Amino acid sequence: MPVLVIAEHDHASLKPATLNTVTAAAACGAEVHVLVAGSNAGAAAAAAAQIAGVARVLHADDASLAHGLAESVAATVLSVARDYSHVLFAATAGGKNAAPRVAALLDVAQISEITKVVATDTFERPIYAGNAIATVRSADAVKVITVRTTAFDAAAATGGTAAVTTVPAAAADARSAWVSAELAKSDRPELTAAKVIVSGGRALGSSEQFNAVLTPLADKLGAALGASRAAVDAGYAPNDWQVGQTGKVVAPQLYVAAGISGAIQHLAGMKDSKVIVAINKDPEAPIFSVADYGLQADLFVAVPELVAALRG
Repeated sequence: MPVLVIAEHDHASLKPATLNTVTAAAACGAEVHVLVAGSNAGAAAAAAAQIAGVARVLHADDASLAHGLAESVAATVLSVARDYSHVLFAATAGGKNAAPRVAALLDVAQISEITKVVATDTFERPIYAGNAIATVRSADAVKVITVRTTAFDAAAATGGTAAVTTVPAAAADARSAWVSAELAKSDRPELTAAKVIVSGGRALGSSEQFNAVLTPLADKLGAALGASRAAVDAGYAPNDWQVGQTGKVVAPQLYVAAGISGAIQHLAGMKDSKVIVAINKDPEAPIFSVADYGLQADLFVAVPELVAALRG
């Protein structure tokens, strides 16, 4: 049976997480299909058809899918899911919202945040904040999976010639309705897709110092800004900057951690970064155990010096 990927998109284009999920799906079955469920999302469906390795694109277009409500998306996924051996979502906010509903409606167990496909019925996933890897085998007829996208390479966005087939959207769920959204706008790269991330911890002391110290470095590097949970809880940074087990999982080319001690919950969200640079005045800080480059120094001195050196 073929394998189905639920596309992440903004109706006009695909999000990078879709490409990583396609790679995971290709390891699960011989034929990969992609479902694009949205409103006026023809451009996203066309982009999905160009992904290398995708054999078919299902396009469900309806006003009820305009805002990605989990109930509406899950109902549309459910209408086609039984034709597939695996249904894969990216382990993003949207994927984590819809996937459990699909699994429950199919009466199967969800397999969460896989990092490796061992066999078509066997997968690896991290547990205990990434300190152990569980090997999970499922006998369910349809395997509902969320994919930790940082663990899989992105499929090529071009080179595919998949056919696009229109499928009906499921009836809108009257139990939920879109009310409004308050979105943070930024010119910086999206945190989970950024190639460079500059993160700060509680040692910054205040939101004013957080921005004053880290923003010039992020600007110089063209980086996204991140934060530890302690910094977010203290009000130094917004919730959507949080990196870690209870925040976002990232794996950029470069991760700069300034004033972050390296609690296990934070390490779970960034330890797969290609190069990790840690700046901390505590020589015993756990962050140094995963850092490729460590600088024992006062961040209020070291970061401005780094910015000045980069300008030179």
